[in-house]
Amino acid sequence: MVKLTGALFFISQASTPWGTEVPRAETFAPIILPRARHVFSYHIVLKGSGWAGIPGVASTSFEAGDVLVFPHGDRHSLLSAPGQPPEFDAAATLQFFRDMAAGKIPFVIQEGGGGPERTDILCGFLACDMRPFNPVLASMPRLLHVKRRPKGQPDLLERLIELTLAEAQSDRPGRESIHMRLSELMFVEVVRRHLETQPMGETGWLAGLRDASVGCALALLHRSPAYPWTLIELARQAGVSRAVLANRFAHLVGYPPMQYLTLWRMQIAANLLAERSMKVAAVAYEVGYQSEAAFSRTFKKITGVTPAAWSIREAT
Repeated sequence: MVKLTGALFFISQASTPWGTEVPRAETFAPIILPRARHVFSYHIVLKGSGWAGIPGVASTSFEAGDVLVFPHGDRHSLLSAPGQPPEFDAAATLQFFRDMAAGKIPFVIQEGGGGPERTDILCGFLACDMRPFNPVLASMPRLLHVKRRPKGQPDLLERLIELTLAEAQSDRPGRESIHMRLSELMFVEVVRRHLETQPMGETGWLAGLRDASVGCALALLHRSPAYPWTLIELARQAGVSRAVLANRFAHLVGYPPMQYLTLWRMQIAANLLAERSMKVAAVAYEVGYQSEAAFSRTFKKITGVTPAAWSIREAT
């Protein structure tokens, strides 16, 4: 559901004291990933420790093996100690991105005050599309902090990180494609880990996945979005009553089932219009509409533009 359209990362080797402030993603996305619709950052702590913070939110400590994700592109800071002034403020970080885009920055960079303690972080920036509807990213907290698994437990994420580091330092053909796929796999595993640690009673799209009936309904809608679903049929296949499904779905996911289906169909349609040279009527049929006019009305109501206008805008 989160299809990446670009990926960029590098390794920072920082000696104490160190600190970097990263501005909001929309300020630097045009520099490093110019065609991106949405950019979010992640930081994989390879060695050492530090503090991560978002303005207005209490700082959180991190250590080797942790993964930090800022899904909404928030301005944030990474510091060797809480509250210290960053070595690189937002303006300096923007200049760093300009130099990186110009090819002036190596894959491994050195920073910090030269102290005895060092923290190594794999810093990544991923591009994807949030429009018109992306329930995965929309349900994420502002800072997603995934802790390292205890030693001795199987750790798929650790293996993916090792592969990413090995591939990043290779100059073999197809490197960028492998970067993208590995980044997607790491993101999926991070979301899995986040889902495992969510307390019972939470609401949101991810919480809906854990509920037996709502999770089943979501799987059905995603597997067959063009099917002529009714609430009765969806409830029957999910194994619960219509009233139970309607109430639990709306409570956990935030939308009634049929409204969610409409939003998901428009997300699929938006991608089809942007990526393929399909006629509007064909796209409408692909997402379950027999009438092109009805599809176009719904699409414009949700996105604010007609399907034809969306297709032209996304192609430019």
